[in-house]
Amino acid sequence: MIIVPLKSLEAVKKVKINKEKYFELIQNTDAKAIMVFSAEVYHSENDLNVRDFADYYGVPEDPATGSANGCLASYLVKYRYFEKNEINIRVEQGYEINRPSLLFLKASESNGKIDVYVGGCVEIIAHGEWLVN
Repeated sequence: MIIVPLKSLEAVKKVKINKEKYFELIQNTDAKAIMVFSAEVYHSENDLNVRDFADYYGVPEDPATGSANGCLASYLVKYRYFEKNEINIRVEQGYEINRPSLLFLKASESNGKIDVYVGGCVEIIAHGEWLVN
């Protein structure tokens, strides 16, 4: 996961991925997705706004990404983004693609090890059945 902190919600809103440059960038890295975030949010009860771009996996932009937010939680604790070795925060995602989502991140570092918990709520957008012949 390539994590990019931005200064404002406006900057997060304006992000557009240049696919040619994106695939060039990830060609020689283990990280295949890009997450941008800002401490400016749509709703004041939330702590961060994020966007996750994972075209390598066939997902141009994901509205709610547990795995990416897990990486973000580790990043926030490791680099003391909130100036402490633990977090318990609310993250909004998906607003720019009209799929608002809320994720809950909890993480703490002790003895060089970071424990991460990610949760959230989902809304059913499709339903189907598998038919076996």
